[in-house]
Formats: sequence, structure tokens, C-alpha cells
Amino acid sequence: MSTPPPGGQPPGHVPHYRPVPVQPQYPHPFQQQYGPPYGEPYEEWPRRGQPDGHLDGHLDGGRVMRSVLILAGIAGVVTVLVGMLFVLAAPEEYGIGERTTLPPRNQAAAAPVNPYFQAPPTAPPPQPSLPAAPAMQPSSPVRLVIPRLGVNAPVRSVGLDGKGAIEVPPVSNPNLVGWYRSGPTPGEAGPAIMLGHKDTRLGSAVFSRLDEIRNGDVIEVHRKDGVIAVYTVGGLEQADKSVFPTQRVYGESPNPQLHLITCGGIYNRTTGHYTDNVIAYATMTSTRMA
Repeated sequence: MSTPPPGGQPPGHVPHYRPVPVQPQYPHPFQQQYGPPYGEPYEEWPRRGQPDGHLDGHLDGGRVMRSVLILAGIAGVVTVLVGMLFVLAAPEEYGIGERTTLPPRNQAAAAPVNPYFQAPPTAPPPQPSLPAAPAMQPSSPVRLVIPRLGVNAPVRSVGLDGKGAIEVPPVSNPNLVGWYRSGPTPGEAGPAIMLGHKDTRLGSAVFSRLDEIRNGDVIEVHRKDGVIAVYTVGGLEQADKSVFPTQRVYGESPNPQLHLITCGGIYNRTTGHYTDNVIAYATMTSTRMA
């Protein structure tokens, strides 16, 4: 015997139920504020608790708002056009037409400037823009100072070597400057000649940076009488030793001159010498007491 299912009905019996219609209670306060329930067609909502014409009221309000925005845009365009007419009628009152001149931009140089003075061997030495100071009485130099190059060196007198050339200071003292005693002293009229090494086997020497000197740089020579002769550089020259500008370096001058000489160019290992000379030309422009 089979056991009947719960409810006492025979197997296979399907009960018939009549659904009881449930009438939704509209309008609920939440629905009145936020619209129809989820899943219910919106077009049914006016029929459930909302008065006829509810949606038409919203549509009429949107049309009014669009009309207001269109009118406001037209009014703004008209205002701008009227303002432009006023400006064009009197441009000077509004600063129209006035131009501000801007300084030109710095343009890169087409080619690097050659720092070396170049002229025929018989041309006079380059002069600074400052006028020359009056010449002084002779007095031997004791110290040479070049602030820009960091030079502060003692000076000793030198003569001529066995070949008739000016002696150079001994390499044992690379910071020593030699003054040619057969020429004018610093401060006298004419060129005072001083020499110094560019380098030695032990390293750099007193004039290792002489090729960095430029027009307008200051050189000071402390004299034995306590006067400091202040020179202003006029130019720098690099010359092959085979065409040394003798006249420009040693020639007479009515003004007190100072010519500094060192080696330059390429070092020739065969001869043990440099190929060129570097020469700085300066004119005495003032004096002061030490």
C-alpha cells in the first residue's frame, strides 16, 4: 500500500485553487514621491492614484525652461556684439592698436669668437679701452699677480743664454717668473718682458693658464719701491716660434707695457719643446702704493 502524500489526497491528484486577486493599495506615499514600483510600466502610473494630465504638466515645464535658456543665449550674443561695436568705434580708449616692443631674443653666435689677436708681425700690440697711465721711474719687479688666473708669483731677473735668447726661469721652481733685466722695468715707458713655464715634468707651472687671459683682465706688478703698477690686458696672441713677432713684442713704445710670454701649441717630444708661443699684451692704466 502506498502512503498518501501530506494532505490526504490520492497519488497524482492535483488540487485546483482559485487565485484571490490582491488589489494594490495605491498611492503609497513613497510611490507618490518617487514614481511607479520597480518593473511596472510607467504609462500605467497616471491611472494609479495620480490625476490625469500629471505627465503633461512636466512636459510643459521643460518647454518653458528651454525657451528661457534660448532667450538668455540670444541676449548674451547680442551683448557681446554691442560691446565689440563700441570697441571698434573707439579703439584708442580700450588700448587696441598699441604695441609693446619686446627685446630681441639672444641669437647663438654663428661661429665661436677667436680669442687670439691676429695681425702682421710689424703691427703694434693690441691696446685696452682704458687710457695709459704716465710712465714712472725705474724699479725692479718683485712679484706678479694675476687675480683672474690665480697667479701670485715671485719675480727674478734673467738675461740671455748662450744662443742669444732670453733665459727662462729654472724648472726646479715652476712658480717663478723671469723678468728680462736688459729691457724696461715695469712702469717705465716701453715693454717690460716677463717669461714663465707652462708646465714641467712634475706638472703645471706658473703660466699654465695664460691662454685663458682676455681683454680687460687686470695684472699687477709689485715693484721694489713699493709702488704697484696696474696693467689692463689688451689682447692675447699665439704665434709659431718660427715666425715670432719680434717687433711687436720687443719694439719701443711711449707707454708702459707688459708682455708675458710662455709656451703653447703642440708639444714636440723629439725636440722637447712646444711649437708655439702664447703672448699676453697689457698696458699700465694706473698705479697705487702697496
